[in-house]
Amino acid sequence: MKSILRPCVIACVVGCVVACAVPAATAAELDLFKGGHLKYLFLLNTFPDDSLFRDVIDTPAVDQFGDLRLKFGGQKESARLHADYQLIAGKGDSLILANSLPGNILVPERVPTDRFRLMDLTHVISQDDDSVLVHRLDRLYVDVTSTQAVARIGRQAVSWGNGLIYTPMDFFNPFDPAAVDKEYKTGDDMVYGQYLRQNGDDAQAVWVIRRDLNGDVGSDVNSVAAKYHGFAGEREYDLLLAQHFDDTIAGVGGISNIGGAVWRGDITLTDTQTDNVLSLVTSMSYSWVGWGRNISGIAEYYYNGFGIAGGDYSPEALNSNPDLVERIVRGELFTLGRQYLALSAMVEMMPLWTLTPNAFANLSDGSMLLQLVSAYDFRQDWQFLAALNMPIGPAGTEFGGIDSDVPGKQLSTGLGMFAQLAWYF
Repeated sequence: MKSILRPCVIACVVGCVVACAVPAATAAELDLFKGGHLKYLFLLNTFPDDSLFRDVIDTPAVDQFGDLRLKFGGQKESARLHADYQLIAGKGDSLILANSLPGNILVPERVPTDRFRLMDLTHVISQDDDSVLVHRLDRLYVDVTSTQAVARIGRQAVSWGNGLIYTPMDFFNPFDPAAVDKEYKTGDDMVYGQYLRQNGDDAQAVWVIRRDLNGDVGSDVNSVAAKYHGFAGEREYDLLLAQHFDDTIAGVGGISNIGGAVWRGDITLTDTQTDNVLSLVTSMSYSWVGWGRNISGIAEYYYNGFGIAGGDYSPEALNSNPDLVERIVRGELFTLGRQYLALSAMVEMMPLWTLTPNAFANLSDGSMLLQLVSAYDFRQDWQFLAALNMPIGPAGTEFGGIDSDVPGKQLSTGLGMFAQLAWYF
């Protein structure tokens, strides 16, 4: 029972500490409960005849997930506590696939774990081959703010960079470019600080503390990073310097208006001890009215310096590129190739309904992923989110299905469907 209640107990202890540190704060003043959401997710994925995944599960694969998030917080003067509790339940074929092919870089974990985080705030209540019930704390931090500075310690999320779809400057739990629900990033255990200058510029710094494969805390798996965000007339710029695991990363980015469009971009240079790797993203976004509807379009080019240029994603090619595999396993990269072009257009069909067609093209091998996303706020505090995914490409390509270590079998998927109902309270 103690292990089952561990995330709740830790949240209560931190809350008590903060309450004691804020004298004379009554329960009414703290107003601890801040709301939350309840989401039901249905996933359906098909697999072609030559897919290795069909040796493990049938097609179509069906999954169902539930996600309850409860947000708590208290503030007194400049001190604030924030804690998000999650209860995640899942049942379906993707869990069977993940359990049957452990370590496969193309089979993501469906439920977050704290294996490499400083604090273990996740507990598996029950689990078998095709189901899991987990509760955890995804946010747990205390911050102190002043008119010009913020200091925050605990489990939290940070997003850096100017990429709208691909984010080389955001290496702290970035979203998959094709992710449909991007409401919450998974939190990391870190110390964060921000200083705001009188002219509007700001400086940010983070220290992310992790554990290695043996469960030990060490500087070789931590991240220390600083970013300066400034203004130059109507333009904005970012300067980044970081020590991330064993790598040194330097980056520069910016935002500027060009006519009626907005240009964004980031460039990073990573010293991996054996090589210097350049990555960049650049995009143009523009909004207009067409066919009587508001439309926002994005065209984004991404150069992944860690990617494979020749389109050979065989097991041998991946094994010869440990820098790429390492970053995919850590959840920092989601692409295998070298060059990508993403196109997106959000169309406001009605004030509460948007349709967003997306295309993610691997320019190195000619394959692509087509996606159509629909978001409908059909009543107050309720949203229905849906998407269709269609990978296109011949065998051996990233989206057509890369070669596995089984002759004649590809790690390939077909048409997929995402449907999510969310209630906010």
